[in-house]
Amino acid sequence: MSENDFLKENDLLHECESIEDDDKRLKRREKNRVAAQRSRKKQTQKADKIHEEYKCLEYENCSLKKDVEKLTDELRRLTEVLKSHESICPLIHCAMNLMSVPRPEVIMPR
Repeated sequence: MSENDFLKENDLLHECESIEDDDKRLKRREKNRVAAQRSRKKQTQKADKIHEEYKCLEYENCSLKKDVEKLTDELRRLTEVLKSHESICPLIHCAMNLMSVPRPEVIMPR
């Protein structure tokens, strides 16, 4: 085998190795591209889920604030009704008088 033949064969061997390396590199890049797409999709889904949870919590918070406002108004109204009623209620005056007198114990039948 001449030196020229040896160099040609060596070049062919390097060319085959180079093609195999290119194939491996392309497969690795494709695999990486698919993994990156999967990762981005998963990230987007997670962000969408968090956004939906946020919207639900905002709605619930708004609803609870309205409930608090209604209950506060009702408390204010009932307090006013009670205050206006206290001055004319005979039971309250009677109950105040009874508090100073000891009450007999009631025995429940068995």
